[in-house]
Amino acid sequence: MSQVTFISPQGEKIVVKNAMGNLMEIATEHDVEGIEGNCGGVCSCGTCHVWVEPEWLERVGQASEIERGILNFEDNSNERSRLCCQIEMTDDLDGIVVKVAN
Repeated sequence: MSQVTFISPQGEKIVVKNAMGNLMEIATEHDVEGIEGNCGGVCSCGTCHVWVEPEWLERVGQASEIERGILNFEDNSNERSRLCCQIEMTDDLDGIVVKVAN
């Protein structure tokens, strides 16, 4: 099974083993601070904004046009920004690290 590490805005690491689903679902199930997922994972809000660690960017891939549109409204959006509801956990992402945008 796959593992994901979330880094909270305060720098706390939350490691989730046997992670399944999208990163927003995983984060909310494990009470990761700063990930709310208000829209339920349908890419219509920015409450699951994360920064993907640089070494994972290529494997995660680019944000869709809709996702980029939402991220454009986020004050602290950058080239590493993604909505974690749009990142599905796969074996290729085993070990991924994301930081909750603050």
